Amino acid sequence: MTDILIIGGGVAGLSAAARLSALGHVTVIERERSFGYHASGRSAALYEKSYGKPSTVALSHDSEDFFLTNARGVLSPRGLLLLGGPDDDAAFEADTKTMQLAEITLDDATAMFPILNHETVTRAAHHADAWDIDTDRLLNIFLQTLRNNRGVAHGNCSPTLINRTRDGWSVQTTTQGIIGAKLLVNAAGAWADEVAQMARVAPLGFIPKRRSMGRIPAPGDHDVSSWPMVFGVGESWYAKPDAGALIVSPADEDPSEPMDAFADDMVLAEGMARYEHHVTEPVTRMLSNWAGLRTFSPDGNLVLGPDPTDPAFVWSAGQGGYGFQTAPAASALLADLVAGRQPEMDAEVVAQLTPDRYRT
Repeated sequence: MTDILIIGGGVAGLSAAARLSALGHVTVIERERSFGYHASGRSAALYEKSYGKPSTVALSHDSEDFFLTNARGVLSPRGLLLLGGPDDDAAFEADTKTMQLAEITLDDATAMFPILNHETVTRAAHHADAWDIDTDRLLNIFLQTLRNNRGVAHGNCSPTLINRTRDGWSVQTTTQGIIGAKLLVNAAGAWADEVAQMARVAPLGFIPKRRSMGRIPAPGDHDVSSWPMVFGVGESWYAKPDAGALIVSPADEDPSEPMDAFADDMVLAEGMARYEHHVTEPVTRMLSNWAGLRTFSPDGNLVLGPDPTDPAFVWSAGQGGYGFQTAPAASALLADLVAGRQPEMDAEVVAQLTPDRYRT
């Protein structure tokens, strides 16, 4: 028997586990052998506070103090560079305003990103306030907090049957037998609606969307370690240094069934072509490629807190690719809502995040 059972061992589940472990005994179950395997293990891992919907931006801003105080060493400087061509002025100016970037000269942009193609790129904008996230380190911080509070986390463990009981929940699992719990937290990512249906709670209509990545050798044998993350306007592609190489994504958002996702060769090729259009070094080979599922709620905002139809069923889902950068504040809000505390976050933002908005 546990007080709180969390289904899902990605960043949503482990951050929730860390916060909720102050309220009672917490158990996490994860279907894969390792934690953070699916979307969490395939993230671009950037902390950019002005990126996303207003509620996401609010969570990202409120996460900053945790990153700077409780999770020292998780963030490292990266910076963000936006590139636009001659036909991109409207989209370039919209992105610059949304992400609070400062337009810079092409010479300054080339100093940061030496392979910039001056024949196709006509405008550039930048800011330094974007950071790499050491995702493994952050997940381990959450895991350690859980374990320090005597909680437990089981990999290679899936729910097979979920029953509502008088006192909470009875969950049959593949490797840990039956686990009883007072509260059930659904942090199952792309499988969040499936878990809800198992628990006989109405699904919310989550949409998993594939995001593909390819790793290429450092272009022109450059040292890419200090290069910024580079975006095409409208997030039509992006590139980011990664372990001495460069990862390039077409920034695809193709709806998918919940699965262990893989990259689509044609989509990846199209993304590489968009990237190549902006640079002077062609892509000659690919070191590896992969894909992850970024799961969105119908309105694109995260879903956090007890379901009003059954408050013993709690949602931590719909991170939509923003899981790591919002995790500290999202999990704190979740804990406040579970504990019945008044959240510090603005009430209008909270209303955009709770599942109540889907149950009226």
